[in-house]
Amino acid sequence: MTNRTILVVDDKASLREMVREYLSENGLRVLTAADGKEALRIALQEKPDLILLDIVMPRMDGYDFMRAYKQAGSTPIILLTAKLEETDKVLGLEMGADDYVTKPFGMRELLARIRAVLRRGETHQMQAETLRAADIELDRPKHTVHVQERSVDLTPKEFELLATLMAEPGRVFSRAQLLETIEGPYFESIERSINVHISNLRAKIEPDPSNPRYVETVFGIGYRFVDAN
Repeated sequence: MTNRTILVVDDKASLREMVREYLSENGLRVLTAADGKEALRIALQEKPDLILLDIVMPRMDGYDFMRAYKQAGSTPIILLTAKLEETDKVLGLEMGADDYVTKPFGMRELLARIRAVLRRGETHQMQAETLRAADIELDRPKHTVHVQERSVDLTPKEFELLATLMAEPGRVFSRAQLLETIEGPYFESIERSINVHISNLRAKIEPDPSNPRYVETVFGIGYRFVDAN
């Protein structure tokens, strides 16, 4: 995974430099930004492979950056946050973040999480296939989804969640299994966050999200994809 470009966004210069030095020593190309506005300019120009993003910053915070940048593509984002409240973590995941690391964090853990997210991206690229089930078509290499021929925009996590469910219609996945699929083995377990992703996914693909046709809840266990019209 050498030569991958990582954009580190944090308002603390000491943290940016510490992360830059460690990741550079491990074969990654590192860019840095002190706030969301600077990060947005650099990200649009350099197109990094992954973004490490602080939440609390001047000028433009992490949430506002994600709102502005999500239109540009599906670059993986790992949040760097000092906030410990579960609601803040869930909000970040809901907005499309791929992972989060709570400060203070160890450099080895951070590198492991970066590698895990990048590996998932490589796996998706190698899975050059189109999934079709019910009225939905999912194209992995193009990262597109069509529901009854209508194009639907999904976040990277929503896309992977749908792909996992569609790959095995009828199979019941537990919340923990789905969470590990989209977060990797290094996530802090907040199984309730998978409910947020499912709710967001249903809002985009279901004709009636309150009465889902495709993604069915199996109470007490998890979810499954129903391949029936």
